[in-house]
Amino acid sequence: MRHAVTLSALGIAIVAYGCGSDEREWMKLDERYTIAEFRRDLSECTVKGTLDEECMKARGWVSVAPPKAEQKKEDPLTPSGRGGRGKY
Repeated sequence: MRHAVTLSALGIAIVAYGCGSDEREWMKLDERYTIAEFRRDLSECTVKGTLDEECMKARGWVSVAPPKAEQKKEDPLTPSGRGGRGKY
């Protein structure tokens, strides 16, 4: 019974981490690295469930895409989101 409770708690923790985690992809330019190195740096740069982007950059990592909150949203009222007047 004790093992079932422990496994359940571990499963819930993993799911909760996955839901709140940063989904950006990171890489190092012109440098080889391993998954273990990435996981280590990601773990050390994550504080209270929040990724410290500056910490990752200081370790040589580059974000492949900006976080979802920072991605530009197109203006639905203008063609291609460029602003100005379009033909209707």
